Amino acid sequence: MSLTIGQLADYCGVTVRAVRHYHHRGLLPEPGRDPSGYRRYGTQAVIDLIRIKVLADAGVPLARVRQLLAAEPDEFSAAVAEIDQDLQNRIADLEEHRHQLTELLGGDQLVLANDIINLLDQMRAMGVSDWTINLERDGWIMLSATRPDLVPEWARQKAATMADPEFRRLYLACDQARQWDPDDPRLEELAARMVEWTANQRHEIVGARSTIPADNPGLSVAEGLMAAQFADAAPAWRRLGELSKSKLSTSTDGAETGSAKRAASQ
Repeated sequence: MSLTIGQLADYCGVTVRAVRHYHHRGLLPEPGRDPSGYRRYGTQAVIDLIRIKVLADAGVPLARVRQLLAAEPDEFSAAVAEIDQDLQNRIADLEEHRHQLTELLGGDQLVLANDIINLLDQMRAMGVSDWTINLERDGWIMLSATRPDLVPEWARQKAATMADPEFRRLYLACDQARQWDPDDPRLEELAARMVEWTANQRHEIVGARSTIPADNPGLSVAEGLMAAQFADAAPAWRRLGELSKSKLSTSTDGAETGSAKRAASQ
């Protein structure tokens, strides 16, 4: 009994196109033809095609399949064992990918430390908008990626400021100001409050970033990106930043002038 190419393909679970491709690659010998010119396949073709399919389905490159088909039994067994080990390694990698995907279901826990997540939860409980919380989260993610060594201390400092009722009021006011018009006169008052609060704080709370070495390219990039995101997302925030910077500069200059006068009078 012999089979046509269609019957062979159906029996082995492949397509006719695949059988022709294996012929073209030299994996499956061309069979004889009947008087009508049709290919006719016997038992050996079925066995060869099953072996080709099993190896190909296992991910063995066709070039390697050809070598294995011509290998001696011991060599074939050793090669199959090697392929099996490769498959086990791939399975382990896929399991790790699945584990990472499962962790993604935990949201921020995949990329942020618990103390940062607690800070974000605290802000949410304060009534801060999700929009602002997402920006805050993005900043911590970028910091965690570029300078993870800074995260614990900065988180401690942020938690310290969050314990201040006035800071919480300012934070909420800034969150609400995001939707104001950049020319809103309330921004002037808010900027003044921010500068006053800053001037009243101890250096270790609000001046922490001054203790960070200047040579931090990754950190600079992260800060630049976040600053641009804030400015683009909320023109009122950009204006608030300009007002605060101007007032803070004026306040600092005034303080230095006063110190100089006191020193001259002594």
